[in-house]
Amino acid sequence: MTIELRRPVGDPIVIDDLERLSFQVDRRAYTDEDLAAQEMTRIFDRCWLYVGHESELPGPGSYVARDVGGRPVVMARGSDGVVRVFANSCTHRGALICSQPAGQTRSFRCPYHDWTFSNQGDLVGVPIPDGYGPGFRKADFGLARHRSDTYRGFVFLTFDPEQPRTLTEYLAGATEYLDLIDDQSEAGMEVIQGAQLHGARANWKLMMENSVDIYHFRALHKRYVGYMESLGSVPPRRRGGFGRALGLGHGANELPPAAARPLAYWTPMFGEEVRPRIEATAARFVDRFGAERAERITGTNRAVLIFPNLMIIDAIAITIRKIDPVGAAQMAITSVALAPKDEDPDIRELRKSHYLTFLGPAGFATPDDIEIVESCQRGYLNRTVRYSDLSRGMNKEVPETTDELPAREFWRQWDRLMHGDDGHLEVAHRAEMREARTR
Repeated sequence: MTIELRRPVGDPIVIDDLERLSFQVDRRAYTDEDLAAQEMTRIFDRCWLYVGHESELPGPGSYVARDVGGRPVVMARGSDGVVRVFANSCTHRGALICSQPAGQTRSFRCPYHDWTFSNQGDLVGVPIPDGYGPGFRKADFGLARHRSDTYRGFVFLTFDPEQPRTLTEYLAGATEYLDLIDDQSEAGMEVIQGAQLHGARANWKLMMENSVDIYHFRALHKRYVGYMESLGSVPPRRRGGFGRALGLGHGANELPPAAARPLAYWTPMFGEEVRPRIEATAARFVDRFGAERAERITGTNRAVLIFPNLMIIDAIAITIRKIDPVGAAQMAITSVALAPKDEDPDIRELRKSHYLTFLGPAGFATPDDIEIVESCQRGYLNRTVRYSDLSRGMNKEVPETTDELPAREFWRQWDRLMHGDDGHLEVAHRAEMREARTR
């Protein structure tokens, strides 16, 4: 049986052939500007999208401004302590009411006509108010507020007023992995101050695929493999660990660490002086959670894809990556590091150093990844080869980390939404269940 999921107009983009254990994606999905425009309305205007982390708003009046789903927004903690997400647009004539990426303020002032809004979104100041008639009410012109919600400190919004799912329902199986991340500190997790803003001349979906692709590690990251070996660590093998489809486009890989983890897995690359504390931390987690869960929290690496454009990589450090489309052939990437609030200062320095060494935009791995996805994008200019193959692992009962199950879960949800299918959770799992029966 061949299942062809048709694009809205023309030939199918995703061909899911369970009989032949084949999964192919038409390369037009990475190059077609019309499809890129449809993604914004059919995916980014409908899904829950990651905005930021509550720790970025440490106190009343704190705010961050950034683009989400191609729209400028402000995430702010009001003087009442409540986190809200507003449209970064004056309700008078549309100018940005916040031009700084982060800060603290009691109010937002539009530079065009000095309309002023409280940090809770209320319009509180209008110059020369007698220019308006008796029907003008400030209460009608507060900042537009987006529907938002938080799970374990991760803040999301949706632009869809008819989005039927709560955030927790939308996250589906990904909540398990956000729990594993947030449970790394009783004091809570925090975003380390500072962000890396960069991009690539390639389609955003290529970076989503790359981020859950363990198959490429030894081939593409030879420099880092050599670096780890020189420090006494064993780089990732091609086998071991497992991949998972988490429903609604979300997926994850989980595998034993090859390098050290600041919490709480020691290897010689961290030095003997910190070994007793790291091992003592690991023991405390066994006391808190039991041996099995403690091992997953402290002794396991994971890459988590939350559909459509959030990647969390929890390994030698934790990076949160928001990967945004900029047309069909360009993307913008925002990366920040996440860490336990109660981390010892010297362990925090180790974390930051290795975050930058491997995961940072100038580290060992990220430049390789950017170069290769840009190479793919250029390769697609030769239209002789029509499809990319993502069928690795369809022949296995238990998917391994080098298999492409998480990427297939992403593409199945992409295809459902591009066809206007709501993608219920049971539907999201159906294709992978069919895979299992076919093996």
